[in-house]
Amino acid sequence: MYAIIETGGKQYRVSEGDVIFVEKLDAQEGDVVTVNNVLAVKKDAGLEVGKPYVEEAKVELKIEGQVKGKKIIVFKYKAKKNYRRKQGHRQPFTKVVVEKIEA
Repeated sequence: MYAIIETGGKQYRVSEGDVIFVEKLDAQEGDVVTVNNVLAVKKDAGLEVGKPYVEEAKVELKIEGQVKGKKIIVFKYKAKKNYRRKQGHRQPFTKVVVEKIEA
């Protein structure tokens, strides 16, 4: 059984027990967050697709911690004009474990 959920403007295919990194959620470590934006659920009977979301379906995520992604460098320059700007960025993520899929 798996589900396709939407959180943080992105879609994820999850099964029970999966560990995923999602856009930062406002929750503490150990909290359980319920996601109601379930786009599709695959069961033994078949695939149930929502319009746009599957009613009565939800996925429970347990927060494992807040982490940062790999550092990226943003470098701007203009040729022959001595214009250079260097900036780093680390995207914040939330590490979650999929505990239960209800459909």
